[in-house]
Amino acid sequence: MTVRHILLDDENPLHRELPIYRAGQVGTVRLDDSDYKVYASIDISPHDLAALFHYGVAEALNALPFISESNNGLDSWDEAFLPSASIGGMLKIIDGCIENIGSKSPERVMLGWQDDPVKIAYWRALDPDKAVGFLRKLRDFAVEAAEGGYDLEFIL
Repeated sequence: MTVRHILLDDENPLHRELPIYRAGQVGTVRLDDSDYKVYASIDISPHDLAALFHYGVAEALNALPFISESNNGLDSWDEAFLPSASIGGMLKIIDGCIENIGSKSPERVMLGWQDDPVKIAYWRALDPDKAVGFLRKLRDFAVEAAEGGYDLEFIL
């Protein structure tokens, strides 16, 4: 049987409606606030979310003490909090990931597939330079959060 391959296109509104098409967000919060409030946030594009998992960034960050309802740490389809005191460790991990990803070549990665009603494989083109740019932005955001005494909330 033939498998149809779909390369996700962020400009295609039909692709943006697919369940496999996902984005995320990182926000600054204070875990000791009596009410939930996000003080600032940055978006994680679908490209950068795929890159976080494909390049092992999320896995590397799980060496840190993330707080999540699932107790899986920083995981797909989850929300996780990183206390401000651990942001310094996050910065070191991100620096290592930037160095590692900077030597990569562009590639296509499979995000998922379906068998019914037709076989389809969903792919995304990853640009390591774009991923490094996002990690630098995330790093700067985390530095500002730490300086302000904020904790980080990851919604993946």
